[in-house]
Amino acid sequence: MGKAVFITGTDTDAGKSVVTAQLLRGLGRAGLRVAGMKPVASGCEWRDGRLWSADVAVHAAASTVPVASELAAPYLFEPPVSPHIAAREAGVRIDLAHLQHCLAGLRQQTDVVLVEGAGGWLAPLSDELTMADLAAALDLPVILVVGMRLGCINHAMLSAAAILASSCRLLGWVANPLEPAMNRYADNLAYLTAHMPAPLLAELEHRPDAGELVLPVDSGLLAALELPVRQS
Repeated sequence: MGKAVFITGTDTDAGKSVVTAQLLRGLGRAGLRVAGMKPVASGCEWRDGRLWSADVAVHAAASTVPVASELAAPYLFEPPVSPHIAAREAGVRIDLAHLQHCLAGLRQQTDVVLVEGAGGWLAPLSDELTMADLAAALDLPVILVVGMRLGCINHAMLSAAAILASSCRLLGWVANPLEPAMNRYADNLAYLTAHMPAPLLAELEHRPDAGELVLPVDSGLLAALELPVRQS
């Protein structure tokens, strides 16, 4: 059975899908059988009589193993609102046991599954559950995507502290530039590199086609992510 890693972000639109897609491509090129999972997605649209998620489509294009959509995207909602609101309006209860079952099915087919959360670490799934509860129920280590923009230091440090306060392990963080010319970008990156309680795993480029790029994966990154190395 393959491994799995949970991808969270400092906020909505921090770049979780971009990082997930780039990392899927990089791991695939490293010889690993990989797939993405989006346990809960809102803001979907109807296509050919079914709900379609841009994030799920990006995952599928970057994955090396074709997997059933029922496993890769168990809960899809149309309104572009917080998952707990979308689920409540749809009369759906998000079941952690069902998500555990779906992930187990994906892990049986792959070496690595990247599980992308929705919103930030404490984004709610219901009145009682958050993304943190989901990551804990799936028992996954975490990568934090930091959207590099004004205010990112506070968001990153708070998110890292919340992850460490949970039962999950923070494997590292990824810097994702959201602005083409962020004021004092290098200074913000230097502060976070020095003060975040986990290593900087990668620094992405700010490009319109960022979601189609490949995150280079070497043995050091594989080791940091505690992922297997396929022998050639």
